[in-house]
Amino acid sequence: MQRTSADTVVVLDFETTGLSPEYGDRAIEIGAVLVERGSIVERFQRLMNPGFRISPFIERYTGITNEMLKGQPRCEVVMAEFAEFIAGRNIVAHNASFDRRFLDSELKRANRSYDGESCCSLLVSRRLYQDAPNHKLQTLVTHAKLQQTGQFHRALADAEMTTQLWLSMIERIRQQYGIAELFFDQMSELSRVEKLYTHRYLAALCDK
Repeated sequence: MQRTSADTVVVLDFETTGLSPEYGDRAIEIGAVLVERGSIVERFQRLMNPGFRISPFIERYTGITNEMLKGQPRCEVVMAEFAEFIAGRNIVAHNASFDRRFLDSELKRANRSYDGESCCSLLVSRRLYQDAPNHKLQTLVTHAKLQQTGQFHRALADAEMTTQLWLSMIERIRQQYGIAELFFDQMSELSRVEKLYTHRYLAALCDK
């Protein structure tokens, strides 16, 4: 995949029946936004039937009920469609390791795959917002004075708020360090830099 701007990505979020596809958990909702040069140009949102009843805890946590999932397409159908949406794009998610596990698992069930790169906005936020009380999405939206666009723990709303956070972090770096353009691979590398060396890493980008 060729080098792309950090503000041209697909930002995604899953709501699921539990924490791990390795233990049989499945996706029940996906929300994603396509961002091109810092502007949302397309959205993708689907509920999907995992093939079994979800727990009362997940119903309370997400607001997605078993009744809502009745008659919804199976995960494999939705994920085959979503594979086209993300083809050729890098992806961003808040706690990306979680979403990437479900993405890979559900695409495999649909006989599809994704070979692009992913970056975690949570890890980047730990470098840029070291003074935040914590780095949950809901906390960061308040801390960074971003707009709450919907109900937390619903996939599309979380994806849209993650997009705001991602773009605000890019803009913060651009303004503070005078960097005209940030690339996706630079943000990915930043997410792995030790927090102590965040300033050193970003300052060095000015010379590249």
